[in-house]
Amino acid sequence: MLFKDVIGQQAIKQKLVELVAHGRVSHALLFLNKEGSGALPLVNAFAQYMVCDKVHGSQAPNGPSLFIDDKQPATKALLTDACGLCPPCQKAAQFAHPDIHYSYPVITAKPGDKPLSVNFRPQWREFCKLIPYGNVFDWLQFIGAENKQGNISAEECSDIIKQLSLKTFESEYKILVMWMPEYLGKEGNKLLKLIEEPPPNTLFLLVAENEDLILQTILSRTQLIKIPALEDSEVKNALVQRAGIEEQKAFQIASLAQGNYREALQLLRHAEEDWQVVLRDWLNAILKAGPVAQVKWVEEMAKTGREKQKQFLKYFTHLLDQSLRLRILGGYLTGIADNEKDFAERLNKIASVNQQQAIIEELDKAQYYIERNANGKMLFHALTIKLLHIVKNKVLVTT
Repeated sequence: MLFKDVIGQQAIKQKLVELVAHGRVSHALLFLNKEGSGALPLVNAFAQYMVCDKVHGSQAPNGPSLFIDDKQPATKALLTDACGLCPPCQKAAQFAHPDIHYSYPVITAKPGDKPLSVNFRPQWREFCKLIPYGNVFDWLQFIGAENKQGNISAEECSDIIKQLSLKTFESEYKILVMWMPEYLGKEGNKLLKLIEEPPPNTLFLLVAENEDLILQTILSRTQLIKIPALEDSEVKNALVQRAGIEEQKAFQIASLAQGNYREALQLLRHAEEDWQVVLRDWLNAILKAGPVAQVKWVEEMAKTGREKQKQFLKYFTHLLDQSLRLRILGGYLTGIADNEKDFAERLNKIASVNQQQAIIEELDKAQYYIERNANGKMLFHALTIKLLHIVKNKVLVTT
């Protein structure tokens, strides 16, 4: 993968190139990002950049090191992206370069097997090509894990130590790309000595989403690089260029996705859903029709599946955000479709600012529980009752 194939993140790309150009690359980098920001494709592009012949041809094998060396003078400017044409680039693009190793959460492939990343190498290559902005849930579903919990095991750590102790095959550098080190657990302590005193020209590239779940002993041995969420305009442009959808639709999806390209693709899959009709029916059932209509609506929503339920809740949150913006900006509010503006005005009539904020909090909680396999029928029954108290009875629910 090339830097140019990664959505946005221009400042981070430039920083990485400058670190290499000035020989300031730490041997262990931790890329911390929110879901859908693109840290994994960015790191894959960086790994390819590190093995590209045309980028580093002038430095290997006798040129200056790319790693931190206070005695080393700054190097000359390098290419800002891998060439994509040399043999190392072609192998890296297929995630098959012998000196780039990958580690990621896996399950036991079959009884008697050890849970090792190498057992899922073909699936990993396909996943990185087809779903580069996917999350752990996507990956585990991709390998057929179903309800099994993936992890990076002690056996995996031993295999990493073994692989990185070997000589390189063709590159000057050995690279480990570890995706989601949060799944290491205490087994990660086996890697501490390797990370602290790595073999020459060994580079660790860790890609994480939750800093709090990473072993502190590993965190202290890495240089942190924070990857910001994508801009709405970057998500919109990517949808137009890569998915081929028209700009207005892409703009609406990007505003809902809030910098998460994975979420944007999920929204695109359900773009034909008329969530306004569904929301109007729900509010009518809550405020006018009564318990029978509420039960009917909940039963229908419970049948739609987890992803659609999440998209619906996100859409409701989006409309409430627009309602709050409309209160402040009024006629100056731009970038909102007429039908959404009309609905936002109606929401402002039935709920105050405090009530809308209370609803948003309940919707956020509901999304959290859905992601953790909450029963849809029970969840939406409870949410219906809470919204009834918040809107109709003007009582703020805080529990």
